[in-house]
Amino acid sequence: MSDEIERPAKRPDPSNRGERRMTEKLLSPSERILASRRKFLKTAGLGAAATTLAAPYVNAQSAPIKWRLQTYSGAPLGAHVIKPQIDAFNAAANGEMEIELYYADQLVPTAELFRAMQAGTIDAVQSDDATMASPVDISVFGGYFPFNTRFSLDLPAMFAYYGLNDIWAEAYGEVENVTWLSAGAWDPLHIFTKDPIRSLADMNGKRVFGVPTAGQFLSRYGLVPVTVPWDDVEVALQTGELDGVAWCGFTEAYEVGWADVCNYALTNSVTGAWCGSYFANTESWNKVPPHLQQLFRSTIDQSHYYRNVWYWGGEAKLRVEGEKMELTSLPAEEWAQVVADAAGFWDEIAASSPRAGKVVQAFKDYAATMEKAGYPYR
Repeated sequence: MSDEIERPAKRPDPSNRGERRMTEKLLSPSERILASRRKFLKTAGLGAAATTLAAPYVNAQSAPIKWRLQTYSGAPLGAHVIKPQIDAFNAAANGEMEIELYYADQLVPTAELFRAMQAGTIDAVQSDDATMASPVDISVFGGYFPFNTRFSLDLPAMFAYYGLNDIWAEAYGEVENVTWLSAGAWDPLHIFTKDPIRSLADMNGKRVFGVPTAGQFLSRYGLVPVTVPWDDVEVALQTGELDGVAWCGFTEAYEVGWADVCNYALTNSVTGAWCGSYFANTESWNKVPPHLQQLFRSTIDQSHYYRNVWYWGGEAKLRVEGEKMELTSLPAEEWAQVVADAAGFWDEIAASSPRAGKVVQAFKDYAATMEKAGYPYR
């Protein structure tokens, strides 16, 4: 018997370029894309800020301000859409304030987020207006509103240049103890299913997990919106409780595992960007000193930037290179009918209140400007 000690096999050294390339070759196309995008988390500003700042200095004169913030998203997606921002804020707050982050349904069900924040059970929320049942006449525009955008940059442009910032601030200014802080864009809306959708008729009867406004619109084609907790979606797809999801784009479907249990992806996008916002309990917000309020707003802006790049790049690469779902499309004449139906849907929503009418008019004005501007806008 040899006296030589048997050593474990050498693990690949990520610092070694040759070994790293060999490891990358073993990954599927979508795994390579997701790996590169997770690396982006560390280099896009937010992740770097959170890791390179010195350890927080705790102010001995008083205890730090403590906040609890709950997001609409589950933990896998939250790693991109919220956690980098909260980590960066906590590091930069220098011990004066600390935000505890909670994911979908951890403290309260998503549909109760607004009321819980208003009551002070939680201090802040990241969500769309519709999903968390905001009691304002513009909540229908949160999440996915059919065809109001084509690209993610459309949404912040309308908030900045077409009056939506003022409209949102006005609407929430009428609600007791809630402060609206900022809106940003997420991914486009696609439909992912276990069985293919190649015509409008194929939508009939399919039970999908989705956001309220898009579900309301798509139900006219027979899709059945079903609400389940976010963390239960994958199991519901596996057990047959759900036939698909109409909640997100390709990036999220791959990142959270839904692409593993859905076989088909419909390339027709019902809208170009999800509209989500940050909100705070007004009493909690007013207790935060101005310099920390500004820090929180600044990290929100960084988060908007990060998400725009993360989603925009990932949507294209995963649609082209992702191997987990077969792409399908509706016939051109049927898709034209959907677009025409959306115009009627806009008018129905515009008639629901004067303020909703202002939002729809902003959508129309923006669309007209983009069409007149032409390339590269439209």
